[in-house]
Amino acid sequence: MAELQLQQTAYAYRNKYQTVQALKGVDYQFESGRFYALVGRSGSGKTTLLSLLAGLDFPTEGKVLFNGKPTNELDCDEYRRDDVAVIYQSYNLFPLLTVLENVTYPLELKKTPLPEAKETAKEKLLSVGLGEEYLKRFPAMLSGGEQQRVAIARALAGGAKIILADEPTGNLDEENGAVVVSILQRLAHEEGYCVIVVTHDMGIAERADEVIRLSDGRIVPNETAAEAG
Repeated sequence: MAELQLQQTAYAYRNKYQTVQALKGVDYQFESGRFYALVGRSGSGKTTLLSLLAGLDFPTEGKVLFNGKPTNELDCDEYRRDDVAVIYQSYNLFPLLTVLENVTYPLELKKTPLPEAKETAKEKLLSVGLGEEYLKRFPAMLSGGEQQRVAIARALAGGAKIILADEPTGNLDEENGAVVVSILQRLAHEEGYCVIVVTHDMGIAERADEVIRLSDGRIVPNETAAEAG
């Protein structure tokens, strides 16, 4: 069974003046061990879709299923803590916490004993190429690429097997962006994560297992959607 599945998923933003249909009956399956790129012009529905997959909002029509169960029937605090992690373009690290403390944080939320939490955090940091010399540094002391790797390590530390990334290379130069993409690709192919990346970077799309193109709230076929990228 697919870990995440969209079934006629639709979402509308409403206010007293208008209704904007951001997603229009989207169907798709996301599976473990795959690296997905979600592309499309601004306003195509990418960010809305990522928000629904993360359980930050719920469809106004249709369903988002996690292991066969609609997300609006889940304990979404638990879902976001244990099953899905979001990585942002702006890193979202805590500026007054060290690298080690940032990565330990999700484990502390799960009441993991501190010695165990620190060991797990160190392992995850090492897995993204950040060793002992980084542990006591603060985010402001790191490059953008290093901060994004800390954010990835923090996502991994929480134990989630679904990684959602919103423009993870948007603030990075080409070299650091390539390192981040390689890490995400390895997580999918070698460690069995389901990795879904929203991106404008067609270099990421070229390395993805599947490219999902959105246009006007709908998935459009790749072969006819060159203009949607």
